[in-house]
Amino acid sequence: MNNTRKEVKNGKKPWPTKDAMAQVYALKLWGDNKTEFYSGEGSHVPEIINPYIKALQFFLTSFTSPLVVCDLGCGDFNVGKALVAHTKAYIGIDIVESLISHNKEKFKVDNLEFHCLDIAVADLPSGDCAILRQVLQHLSNAEIQSILPKLTNFKYVVLTEHLPQGNFIPNKDIISGQGIRLKKQSGLNILAPPFNFKVKEEKQVLTVALNNSKGVIVTTIYRLW
Repeated sequence: MNNTRKEVKNGKKPWPTKDAMAQVYALKLWGDNKTEFYSGEGSHVPEIINPYIKALQFFLTSFTSPLVVCDLGCGDFNVGKALVAHTKAYIGIDIVESLISHNKEKFKVDNLEFHCLDIAVADLPSGDCAILRQVLQHLSNAEIQSILPKLTNFKYVVLTEHLPQGNFIPNKDIISGQGIRLKKQSGLNILAPPFNFKVKEEKQVLTVALNNSKGVIVTTIYRLW
């Protein structure tokens, strides 16, 4: 029984995000670099991903015992593939079934596994650290609120969000899908209302300014307990 059917049986209505994201890849709404699956410039432009990979490799290698990492919204895995070697186990999760099937065939490492899950309705694998790189920014406030309680099972959460430059009103609601809050001059802040997510420590480790005033991509590491 798949996760969607299980959730319906348990009285939980699945979100429409699964179909929306499948359409994004099928219609190449995030661009087309002539590959079967493409997670957009945010997963491929060197000026964006190289500093991120460096920051995450530094974080992951700072532990005496390697962490079990859950990459929630792993996409085409162009970024995650550079992090696997620095973990005890790396679990790539995405909502698009065909994408996960593709990743299973393309990336084969002993400590790597992939699962197709809707993180808003499914139970998450256990681990030490959850990575959400430009994932929550595509989701409605209600869907985010269904995800955040599950993150409390991880000691660390690495969150990357595309935000407006300068001051902005956070967490304006959107419909889940291709777009983000930037079009509303807003961005996600899980510590602010209506989420009020509780953490023990937060550390902003990376800010990448985009050209033409298209905002900034900010990566923050939260320690939850």
